[in-house]
Amino acid sequence: MNIILLGPPGVGKGTQAVIISKEFNLYSISTGDILRESIKNNDELGKKVKNYVENGALVPDNLIIMLINQAMNANISFNGFLFDGFPRTVQQAKGLDVIFTERENQVDTVLAINADNEIIMERLLSRRICPGCGMVYNLITNPPRNGEKCDICGLELTIRKDDNRETILHRLEVYRKRTAPLLIYYKEKLIKVNGAESVSDVADNIIENLVRYSNARR
Repeated sequence: MNIILLGPPGVGKGTQAVIISKEFNLYSISTGDILRESIKNNDELGKKVKNYVENGALVPDNLIIMLINQAMNANISFNGFLFDGFPRTVQQAKGLDVIFTERENQVDTVLAINADNEIIMERLLSRRICPGCGMVYNLITNPPRNGEKCDICGLELTIRKDDNRETILHRLEVYRKRTAPLLIYYKEKLIKVNGAESVSDVADNIIENLVRYSNARR
């Protein structure tokens, strides 16, 4: 089963990606993660990616698609793939279609998680990150046990520079503009999910839909 997880920043995609991938034994692919891993590897492709990132430019779609394909090739033992926040554009979606066509496979379903801007704003303003281990917390939905210190390494948690009201509103507007065409592109495979509910309720809703879909395919 191959799943795409769409949703605006702060709606809980990352949290749900962890739950879904474990539940169905899927390999979770996040654009941010593979970009960082590629730069870390410092191979030929990684050097190209690093050049764009360090210059503040968007990494071209063809490089993103190559990295996605590379990640898929390295993790074929799973029951499928979960794409977290990818594709971001129709062009990337078409590139992903090419990859699956070559594999004689396809995207099975697209989960679109959404919530009102006010809820997303509240969540993002409550997000905290450990500067040491990178663990992400939320003071509302996933608070640390000891004030605002990391449960793992005990360091004082920090706030991301882009987690401010003005930047969040801009990111939400960019997401709405870029994602609307994807919702139309995937309309035959789309499952809409209410992201305003609790983490467990959202997860239960998603799993129920995916189990129903999986049973229908048998």
